[in-house]
Amino acid sequence: MDQPTALANSARRSEDIALDLLKFVATTTGVGRSTASSPGFVSASASKPEDQVTHLLELYTRCLRAVEGKGEAR
Repeated sequence: MDQPTALANSARRSEDIALDLLKFVATTTGVGRSTASSPGFVSASASKPEDQVTHLLELYTRCLRAVEGKGEAR
C-alpha cells in the first residue's frame, strides 16, 4: 500500500469523525440554531449569522483536535 495514500485516508477519516462529532454536539446543544423570538421581543442571546459560523468553525477545530488526540491543555 502506498504510504501517502494511507496517510491521506487516515487524515480524511479523522476529518469525517470530527464532522460527525460536530453535528452531534451542535444538534444536542443547539449551537448554530437560530432562535425564534416572540413578536416585539428581541432575544438577548440572538447572534449574527457570522458569529454562528465562527462558533461552528471553532467547535469543528476543537472536535478535530479531540479526535486526533491533541486536546486542549488547561
